[in-house]
Amino acid sequence: MVRLLLVILLVIALTALIVFVLGYNKIRSADVRVNEALSGIDVELTRRASLIPSLVHTVQTFASHEKGILDHVTNARAALTSATSGKSVAQRSAAEKELDNALVPLLALGQNYPQLNSSNNFLNLQDNLADTENKLAFARQYYNDSVATLNRLLSSIPWMFVAPLTGVEEREYYQTPK
Repeated sequence: MVRLLLVILLVIALTALIVFVLGYNKIRSADVRVNEALSGIDVELTRRASLIPSLVHTVQTFASHEKGILDHVTNARAALTSATSGKSVAQRSAAEKELDNALVPLLALGQNYPQLNSSNNFLNLQDNLADTENKLAFARQYYNDSVATLNRLLSSIPWMFVAPLTGVEEREYYQTPK
């Protein structure tokens, strides 16, 4: 009888250990996926920011007197670059929104300057920006999906009992700039 009780106790302890290890690995894997997804957003934001100097230079050659617009774009690009080196998702989103707001009047200059709008370099840069926007939208979606998976794991049974031991906390969603 004592031997049976010890075997049952050992099986329960072994099962608890297996559940803990599985939960720990599952939560840590989800956290790594979230970090990877955030890096994907940073790659696209950096790619987008690297297109800005060429765009500013191209516009500058045709519309040099539009200095206020060009300075605003340059400052917004610098803010975005510094935001991607930080940890805050909200900062990235705010910097991205600021760059979006700065790019609108810059791209609208193509309407005021027909020679700019017919420039191959300007059209190429617009295409590259549009491609980057598409990739950025996908990266945001992937990040938010990864965050949803992680947050769901952290708040569901039995993983919620393992979560405090992993050091992983719920993550914030990436808010699309409006």
